[in-house]
Amino acid sequence: MVILDFEKPVFELEAKIKELKNLNTGDLGIIEDVKRLENKKKKLLKHVYSNLSPWQKVLVARHQERPHTSDYIGALVDDFIPLAGDRHFGNDLAITAGIGKFKGTAVAIIGHEKGKDTEDRIQHNFGMPHPEGYRKALRIMDLADRFKLPLLTFVDTAGAYPGVGAEERGQAEAIAKCIERSLRFENPIVATIIGEGGSGGAVALAVANVILMLEHSVYSVISPEGCASILYRNPEKAPDAAEALKLTAQDLKNFRVIDEVLEESPGGAHRDPMFTIKSVGEKIKTTLLELSNIKDLKAHRNQKFLDFCRNYN
Repeated sequence: MVILDFEKPVFELEAKIKELKNLNTGDLGIIEDVKRLENKKKKLLKHVYSNLSPWQKVLVARHQERPHTSDYIGALVDDFIPLAGDRHFGNDLAITAGIGKFKGTAVAIIGHEKGKDTEDRIQHNFGMPHPEGYRKALRIMDLADRFKLPLLTFVDTAGAYPGVGAEERGQAEAIAKCIERSLRFENPIVATIIGEGGSGGAVALAVANVILMLEHSVYSVISPEGCASILYRNPEKAPDAAEALKLTAQDLKNFRVIDEVLEESPGGAHRDPMFTIKSVGEKIKTTLLELSNIKDLKAHRNQKFLDFCRNYN
């Protein structure tokens, strides 16, 4: 496991616990020492993760062992059928999309996919979509609306890919079309920010009736490094920029940018992915049930964003 600097005391304790367990002598003194150290580890994990700075939350949100869209689909969705291509240019693997059954209900799913190991990440362009990725998302939205399927989206991207080719193929237009189509969508949309939510590349999949966000995820108009380069002319001031951006789930809940902060496993989602995935699944199930009582979901969604704009004008 990748070890973040502030996690080192926890890993040192875990190493001691492992060493004692490997002795396997049945000595009651050793058994008691293991119990004591495990209790100490739990308290330390709780202390460390309840006092993370915004920059530390950015590092946790980017942790490569944090569960990705593919993990949520694999654990929560039955009979998933991936759908590829935008019918214009090609298939962008930075966006995973398809249809399947969530808790017995047919749904459409769209999510950013960063990939896991180095080769996989390169293949998925580190979760930074090209225009064809957003046009694929747009195609799935049309399909879901036609068949009256709820739409579940999973947001986890540093931002849309900023390369020359992406700009030539209409990156901004593709993102704008996704946002516009989301506002016209007739069925429920539930968005969950599971890692990074960066700029318009994240907003394209986050115009929803309900926006959920994991407690150690981040969501902002620009990355801390990019913000630091512009404001301070120094990317090393990224921790200061993270503080100023108010990008944590807790800040965004206070600003009513998101609707609910979801609990992660102790020590972050990367420590116990299934705990977090199951927790997210239960919340999405409850949310879809609540949304089923709303007659005009499009009006509900549009009003949500109109109110947000009025509040901050």
